[in-house]
Amino acid sequence: MLVFLHIRDYAIVDSLELECEHGFTCVTGETGAGKSILVGALGLLSGNRADSAAVRQDCDKAELSAGFELDEDSPALEWLREQDLDDDRDCLLRRVVHSNGRSRAWINGTAVTLQQLDSLGESLVEIHGQNEHLRLAQSAEQLALLDAGHHETARRDLRDRYFAWHALEMEKQALLGQAPLEAGDLELLRYQLEELENGLLSPDAFSALENQHRKLAHGGEIVGSLETTLADLDSEPRAVSATLHRCARALQDHAELDEDIATAARMLQEAAINCDEAGSAIQAALSRMDLSPERLAELERQLTAQHDLARKHRVEPEQLFRVRHELTQRLERAAEQQKRLAVIDAELEAALRAYRHAARAVHEKRAQRAGALSKGVTELMQQLGMEGGRFELDVHLESDRPPSARGDDRVQIRVSANRGIDPGPLRKVASGGELSRIGLAVKIVARQHGDSVVQVFDEVDAGIGGATATTVGSLLKRLSSDGQALCVTHLAQVAVFADQQVCISKQDDGAVTSVAVHHLGESARVEEVARMLGGQISAQSRAHAAELLKEAGAARH
Repeated sequence: MLVFLHIRDYAIVDSLELECEHGFTCVTGETGAGKSILVGALGLLSGNRADSAAVRQDCDKAELSAGFELDEDSPALEWLREQDLDDDRDCLLRRVVHSNGRSRAWINGTAVTLQQLDSLGESLVEIHGQNEHLRLAQSAEQLALLDAGHHETARRDLRDRYFAWHALEMEKQALLGQAPLEAGDLELLRYQLEELENGLLSPDAFSALENQHRKLAHGGEIVGSLETTLADLDSEPRAVSATLHRCARALQDHAELDEDIATAARMLQEAAINCDEAGSAIQAALSRMDLSPERLAELERQLTAQHDLARKHRVEPEQLFRVRHELTQRLERAAEQQKRLAVIDAELEAALRAYRHAARAVHEKRAQRAGALSKGVTELMQQLGMEGGRFELDVHLESDRPPSARGDDRVQIRVSANRGIDPGPLRKVASGGELSRIGLAVKIVARQHGDSVVQVFDEVDAGIGGATATTVGSLLKRLSSDGQALCVTHLAQVAVFADQQVCISKQDDGAVTSVAVHHLGESARVEEVARMLGGQISAQSRAHAAELLKEAGAARH
């Protein structure tokens, strides 16, 4: 619910504060007093585009703000929570328009984009006026008329079927985007993998092969060094091992007499043992040495084969194992891709059939709803000064169109505001006032209980009077019975149905023009309605005004 609207330095308004209540509010005043300024301000706060003309003359900026109280289950509060902009159940919109045309916006004190303001505004305020045809001409709006509060199970099934189809379609496109391997490429991959499988050594085996090759390649040097060392250890007369043993025995005889001698004897004995073990190890190494040229040639052949494979794949030999893993994965992916592509088309076809079936089910329900809406709006048009007028909401099933979460329906609204005129597009066959009244009729017929959006009507009473005006007032009151509606009107027959009436007046002191707003009490309301009835206020017009207010009050209750 709109709680207040504050305007400063906007259009011809220097400062204006409008406090709103639940139910039906009428804004009245002399022609040209600035009544529609309120509608324009709400439009800007709902995300409409602004320009420098919005700023009052000789001012730097215009400031607009509006406060709303939201129901717990309102779409607006849900949006605020999703955007982390909620403040309990309050919503404060603020917008500043500068004289250069630039503007800024805030929601609950947080700066937001115009797109965010517009997105939230759709759930807060709905303005009906000369641009009504633009709103009703939108495909999303037309479908919303048909779907709001109806066939939710069928629509949920439709969305589920659509997203199932969409997921498969995205998977297929992703597979196709991977550039499937040609037959020749697959054959090459298989050949390369087979070659690696047959000749590849593991990293450990390749390292061992390199060690063996280095050992054989330097075999002569190694044998010479081993034999020389062994001779020095064991050959007389200066055999190292024998000398160490003799020295150890010589000192051992005196070890108990001196601790250092004992230590030296022990160390010499250990060195002698190590020399013996070293000699045994050298002999074992010599016995294993194979200086066969054939063995060396075989090792060189194996190494050459590994290096040749590595050069083919432009890697080091140690990386061939990784190359084999990558080739295996590429072949597996290619096989899986071919396998998946072979069956996904069938799955897509089945998913599309399920989607089309669900879309047809929704279409049938929409067609029934369209008939009821068309009949109801047409009936109300007869009461709203458009005798013989027709409202047609046609739903066409287009099963050859690309799938959509909303189904396959194309909706078209056609209207005739006068008898004998074939229905046509809204903007071509109806005036601004007629469009606004058609919007009112649509809103009444399609109305959902507890609708939290503020309904704003501008020019709803253009070109009507008498009984039609009374009907408009009655319908506006009916529309706001469990919500809120605001109507700018110049007709007394409409204003008398309001729960709250405010009067806009223009004041000119000869230098500056300003606008004031007055909340009318009972007596002031009689005076304003008397003025609206036409011409000079008289005892007779006051009596008539009081009677209209009384009758409307009785109708309200």
